[in-house]
Amino acid sequence: MTHTAVGWHVELEFREDERHTEAVALVRLPDGSEVRARGHASRHRSDTNQPRVGEEVAGARALNEIAMQLLTKAHDEIDEVSGRTSHSINV
Repeated sequence: MTHTAVGWHVELEFREDERHTEAVALVRLPDGSEVRARGHASRHRSDTNQPRVGEEVAGARALNEIAMQLLTKAHDEIDEVSGRTSHSINV
C-alpha cells in the first residue's frame, strides 16, 4: 500500500467587541477548492469578559459548519462518480 501525505490549510480569524465574537473559518483543500463558514458567540451581560471563551465557541461553530459542508461535498462527489445516492453515518 502506498501512503501519500496530504495537508489542508485552515485559517480562523476573529472579530470581537465587548459582547460578541465572530469567527470566520477557511479551509483550502488540495484540489484548490475552498470551504468557508462563520460562527458567532454572545456573552451574557452577567458573565465576565473572557475573549478566549468567545473565540472557542465562535471558532467551534464555524468549524462545525465547515465539517457539515465537507460532508456534503464528499457525498456529492461520491454520488457523481457512483451514480447513486450515498448515505451519511450520524456521528
